[in-house]
Amino acid sequence: MDNSTNILSAKRVVVKVGSALLVDEEDGKLYKSWLEKFAQDVSRMKERGQEVIIVSSGAIALGKRYLAMQKMRLRLDEKQAAAAIGMIRLAHAYQEVLEKHNLTVAQILLTLSDSESRRRYINAKNTLNSLLRLGAVPLINENDTVATDEIRFGDNDRLAARVSAMVSADILVLLSNVSGLFSEDPRINPNAKKIELVKGHISEKIEAMASKTPSREGSGGMVTKLQAARISMSAGTKMVISNGNQMNPLKKLEKPDVGTWFTPTQNPKRARKNWIAGALKPMGIIKVDEGAERALRLGKSLLPAGVLSIDGNFQKGDAVVIVSMNGGELARGLIAYSSSDAQLIKGHKTHQIEAFLSYRGRDELIHRDDMVLMDSKE
Repeated sequence: MDNSTNILSAKRVVVKVGSALLVDEEDGKLYKSWLEKFAQDVSRMKERGQEVIIVSSGAIALGKRYLAMQKMRLRLDEKQAAAAIGMIRLAHAYQEVLEKHNLTVAQILLTLSDSESRRRYINAKNTLNSLLRLGAVPLINENDTVATDEIRFGDNDRLAARVSAMVSADILVLLSNVSGLFSEDPRINPNAKKIELVKGHISEKIEAMASKTPSREGSGGMVTKLQAARISMSAGTKMVISNGNQMNPLKKLEKPDVGTWFTPTQNPKRARKNWIAGALKPMGIIKVDEGAERALRLGKSLLPAGVLSIDGNFQKGDAVVIVSMNGGELARGLIAYSSSDAQLIKGHKTHQIEAFLSYRGRDELIHRDDMVLMDSKE
C-alpha cells in the first residue's frame, strides 16, 4: 500500500476541524479569515481531483454567543439549544467561503445510531458517495440538537473516524491545536519528543503517551484522537494529527512528515473486503447463473438478471452469500435491497426495477465495491 505521509496521493480525504480553530472562546465569534484560507485549501484539493469531506465542530460554541452563555457550563439540553442556533450559522459560514470557489456544500447531521444501524449506515454511506460523485463537499456534524448522553459520539474525532471508515477514505486529517502526539505534555516539558509515525497498531506505550498530552479543544482530547486512530487504522485509513492554528492548514500537509501519522497495515479496499468476508454474519443466499458467475469473476457487480433464487430474510445492507448453480460459494457481499424486494426483481433487467418496485433503486443487486470473491487475491 501507499506509505507516503502527505495528502497529495490520497483520492478521498476526511478533514475534522476542531472548535477552537473556528470560534473564539471568549466572544463566540467565528474566525472568518482562518475559514477563508481553509476554503482555499479545500478548493486546491478539489482542483487536484481529490474528494473532501469536512467534519466540523463549532456549532455549540457559535450558538452560545447568541444565547449569552459564553461563560456558562451548559447542561445537555442547553447544549442542544445552542447547537440548534449554531448549526445554521456554521453551515452558512462554510457555504459562504466555499461558494467563492464554486464549491457546493451539503450538510449532513449524524448520531451514533446512524453508524450502528446497518440500514441507516448504508443509507448514509450511499448519500455521501453520491454527493462526492456529484462534486459536492459534504459538511458533517454530530446531531447535537437531538442526541442524548446515551447515543451521542461525544466528540467529533471519533465521528470523523466513523465517517472515514464508512466511505473508505484514504486519509483522515484531525486539525487540532497541537502539533501531534508527544511523549509528554510539551507545555509542561519543552523537551518532550514528538512522535512522527505510529505503524500498524497502537501499543500500550503510545496509549500512555496520550494520557500525558491532552488536547485543549472541544470535548475531545489526545485519548479520543487515539481512539479515532484505532477506528481508522482498522478500516485501512491513514490518519494524521496536525496543528491547524495557522493559515492554510491543509496546504502544509502536502509536505511529508508533518504532524503525527498513523499508518495501517492494509488499504481501505482490502480492509473493507476482509470485513465483508469474515466479520459479518450472512443473512441470506443468492444463487446465480453461469453468466452472472463469469461476470463476478471479471470484477463486475451482481445484477438482478443473473439471479436464479433467493433464500433468507434480510434487509438492505445485510451480508449475503452468493453461490453458483452447483451450490459452491462464490462471493459475499452487502445487498442493496431487502429480501422481499430482491425476490420481486430477480431474473429481470435493471430497467424493469422501477416497474416492479414502484421506485427507482440501484441498478446493482450487489455492487462490486460491496462484494468480495472468496478465492480472490485482491
